[in-house]
Amino acid sequence: MPKNESHGASRRGFLKQTAAGSTLAALGAGPLRAGVHTGADETLKVGLVGCGGRGRGAAINALSADKNAKLTAVGDAFMDRAKSGLAAIQFEEAIADRVAVDEDHVFDGFDNYKKVIDSGVDVVLLATPPHFRPEHFAYAVDKDKHVFIEKPISTDMPGAEKVSQACETAAQKGLAVVSGLCWRYDLGVRETMRRIADGAIGDIVAIESNYNTGTLWHRGDKPGWSRMEYQMRNWLYFTWLSGDIIAEQAIHSLDKTAWLLGDQSPAKALGIGGRQQRTDPKYGNVYDHFTVFYEYPTGQGVYFTCRQQDGCSTRVDETVRGTKGTAEILAHRIQGPSGEWRYDGPKPSMYDNEHVEFFASIRAGEPINNGHYMVNSTRIAHMGRMSAYSGKTLSWEEAISDSQRLGPSEYRWGDAPEPTVAIPGVTHHV
Repeated sequence: MPKNESHGASRRGFLKQTAAGSTLAALGAGPLRAGVHTGADETLKVGLVGCGGRGRGAAINALSADKNAKLTAVGDAFMDRAKSGLAAIQFEEAIADRVAVDEDHVFDGFDNYKKVIDSGVDVVLLATPPHFRPEHFAYAVDKDKHVFIEKPISTDMPGAEKVSQACETAAQKGLAVVSGLCWRYDLGVRETMRRIADGAIGDIVAIESNYNTGTLWHRGDKPGWSRMEYQMRNWLYFTWLSGDIIAEQAIHSLDKTAWLLGDQSPAKALGIGGRQQRTDPKYGNVYDHFTVFYEYPTGQGVYFTCRQQDGCSTRVDETVRGTKGTAEILAHRIQGPSGEWRYDGPKPSMYDNEHVEFFASIRAGEPINNGHYMVNSTRIAHMGRMSAYSGKTLSWEEAISDSQRLGPSEYRWGDAPEPTVAIPGVTHHV
């Protein structure tokens, strides 16, 4: 494969900066707006939107990361989830004294995010089902809040575009934006990426990427639940809420492949997928496996699989094949001309580290902005899903120009459409 000198130079420059951990430098951010607390001893008030497992974890990570951060408001579509999430956070002894949520600052309903954001917080943690994140993120940025936003940042291309525009606004305002694509904050992955960027395996030829694991939770059904409530409580299984498994979970793998290739966008993709174990209607309309072949403008191929099926072999990692060797990213192992290298450095929790760097960047007045890569990686995931659902090869331009917004036009408790399972060759891009 011919070497692309200009791409190699830009890719390696980007990877060196990212892998070295220099995330305190914001991407295009201007000076902080007046009134933001940046002194090391000033309190940063934190609000949590989405009190499920990931939201609870993010709140604990945030309070652990900054000794002068306090949780002052929480919200969820369901009051029982808001209260149980808050109770779980309060149970963490190390940070319990900084959980300062008054009873009137526990919010529910579809507009809970506005109430949290408008309650006087400085930092917002967004951990709802992915469908809601574009609207919530745009509102938080409009209200001048620093934001931690879980992955993926949308479930469709219009949502990704809305987030992209809001990220630009955040940069202009000097607001920190940190993504839940947590492997970017893992020190072992960073060092492995840095060595690959420095030529440890020569030029990248191809990447095999796998997120093959078992099944996840299902919360059942209750007679009193409307169909909207049922879908939202079991949001993993509805594409309009989760983006399907390729976006909701396996985006971590696709993000690492994009990172390896300088956060380019692929030129085209051909996807295959379906559902073999999840045939029961209770599993909504998501697939349980995908295979996508991505081709990049610089000639490299990414061969990607993801699966959520029980009783099958599991593998979550990337094998990177270069002109002079190979690397495994999560194994932190490189086999090159000088022999084998393995990472043996410090290994703090990446979930903690992303919040440590997030809050440190706010305090330093040098806010992180992860906007470009979190939007690009989300679009790559949607592109793969759209290709697999439709059975068509898609170009990048075709994929990102898709205007289909998933989900209802208005949110209310009651009936909800029962989404149908995509049939390749019949279904349009969704």
